Amino acid sequence: MKNQHEETIGVVHYHTGHFPPTDINWSELVSFIGKANGAVARYDGLLKAIPNPTVLLSPLMTNEAVLSSRIEGTQATLNEVLTYEAQEKDRLSPQSPKDADMQEISNYRQAMRFAEQKLEELPLSQRLIKDAHEILLSGVRGQNKAPGKYRNIPNWIGPVGCVMDDARYVPPDANTLPDSMSVWEKYIHTEERDPLVQLAVIHAEFEALHPFLDGNGRLGRMIIPLFLYQVRILQRPAFYISAYLEAHRNIYYEKLLAVSRDNDWMGWCRFFLEAIQIQSEDNFNKATKILDLYNEMKLRLAKATESKYAIHTLEWIFGNPVFSMSTFIQRTKIPRSTATRIVQRLADDGTLSQIRAASGRSPAIMAFDALLNTVA
Repeated sequence: MKNQHEETIGVVHYHTGHFPPTDINWSELVSFIGKANGAVARYDGLLKAIPNPTVLLSPLMTNEAVLSSRIEGTQATLNEVLTYEAQEKDRLSPQSPKDADMQEISNYRQAMRFAEQKLEELPLSQRLIKDAHEILLSGVRGQNKAPGKYRNIPNWIGPVGCVMDDARYVPPDANTLPDSMSVWEKYIHTEERDPLVQLAVIHAEFEALHPFLDGNGRLGRMIIPLFLYQVRILQRPAFYISAYLEAHRNIYYEKLLAVSRDNDWMGWCRFFLEAIQIQSEDNFNKATKILDLYNEMKLRLAKATESKYAIHTLEWIFGNPVFSMSTFIQRTKIPRSTATRIVQRLADDGTLSQIRAASGRSPAIMAFDALLNTVA
C-alpha cells in the first residue's frame, strides 16, 4: 500500500539533463564545507601516525563492509563475519542464507582491497568500477546478474515484486547508460571548487544512474573512500561512512530521491557533508583507541609471552581479531609449540578468549575481545 506522500509524488524518474548540477549555492555550503574538511584533515593526520594501517585498521574495514551490506538487507554482525572467515568454510558454495550474507560482506572487503591496489596504476574509472563489481557479486546472490557489466534491461526501486508503475524510483534507460557513465567518469576528473562537494555529487549521480542490476548501493559507498584517496585528501582509502548512513538510512534514501524528484542537490550536499564530518570524527576516535590499544599491547605481549615473536603475534591478532589456531600457526610460521604456548598465555591473562573449543579435526577459535569491543 502506498503512503500519502507516494500517492502525491507518483513514480520518481531520473533527472535527465541535470547532471552535473549548475546551481550549487556555494556560500550556503561554506560552513558545512569547512567543518567537513577540518574533520577529514584531522583524521588524515592520525592516519599518517598509525604504523601499518592496513593491519591495524583492518577490523574497521570489515565493520564498514558489514554496515554497508546491512543497508542493503544483509543480516550479520562483525563478530559473525570474522568467525565465519576463521572457520574457513567453502565460500564458493554458502550453505545457508546467513553464510550467503557473510560471503557478500567478505566480497565487499575483497573488492575494496582490489580497487585500492588498482588505484596505484589506474584512475578511478568505469573500468575499475566494473572490475570491482565483478568481485563484489562473485559466488553470491546477484552472481547471475551480469557481474562487471552494465545492465541492458530496465530496473527500478520499490517494494519487492512491484511493477515499474508502482516503483518509488526509476533509473534511466539502459541504452543511455554508456553515455551517462562517461559523463559521470569525466566529472570525477574535473576540478571542482571543493572536492567533498564534488564527491557528494559523484555518489548521488552513481546511485541515481543505478548502472548495474545489483550491488549499486555497496559499490557507490565504496567509491567514497576511493575518491578521497585518489585526490589525496586521505593517505589511504581508509574512510568508513556506512555507520552514519545506516543509522540514517531513511533520510539517506530520501535525500538521494529528492535529487531526481526536486532537483534538490543542495539538500543532498548538506546531508552528505554532515555525514563526512561526523564519520570523520567517529573514525578519528576509533582509530585513536585502536592505536592506544596497540601501544598498550606491545608492552603487555612482550611481558606475557617472553618471546621474540611477540610483535609478530601482536600484528597478527590486530589484523585477525578472530582466528583459528591452525591458521595462526600456518600463516604466522611460528613454530607450533611456541605458537601454542603464546596463545595459551594470552588466553590465561585474558587477552584472548576461546569462542569455540577444539573438537576432532576442528581447531579452537580465539577472539581478541578488546579490539572487537573498540571497533563495534
